[in-house]
Amino acid sequence: MQMDFIKELGYKALDSRLKRISDRIAHDVRKFYKEQGLDIEPNWYLVFMLLRHGEAVPIAAIAERLGYAHPSVVVLVRKMAEKKYLQVKQDSKDRRQQLVSLSPKAIKLLPQLEMIWNSCEKAILQVLSDDLAILRHLDRIDAALKTRSFHDRFQQAYLDSNIS
Repeated sequence: MQMDFIKELGYKALDSRLKRISDRIAHDVRKFYKEQGLDIEPNWYLVFMLLRHGEAVPIAAIAERLGYAHPSVVVLVRKMAEKKYLQVKQDSKDRRQQLVSLSPKAIKLLPQLEMIWNSCEKAILQVLSDDLAILRHLDRIDAALKTRSFHDRFQQAYLDSNIS
């Protein structure tokens, strides 16, 4: 029987464990999209959800709402626009900003996507056994890292270990 090294490490490998779980879910969602004939990436879900009510949103606002770095959102939006799921236009009031909205192709797909997202939500609840306590833990971690970055905490722990 093969041991799970990441699991053995416990909290010391928290980032690796979360990434592994995230990768497994993303892989299966990507596979499902392909089975449905959709050329969509799992991480596009958030942008679809954010824009599904029809308003055009600046890229900077998308980044802020998602808590993502602006350059990451620029790449995400570019990929979605290349696949014709998004329309990107320069803001007539502020030429520095680009406004993003769903394309007609994406709007037409929304009913099917919402069915898929609802099914995905049910599957997540099933995996969690309807116990959403993990979300409170993630909220607490997120809040702690907003208060003081992991880099600062890590650096201080390193400095403290060198003093002892």
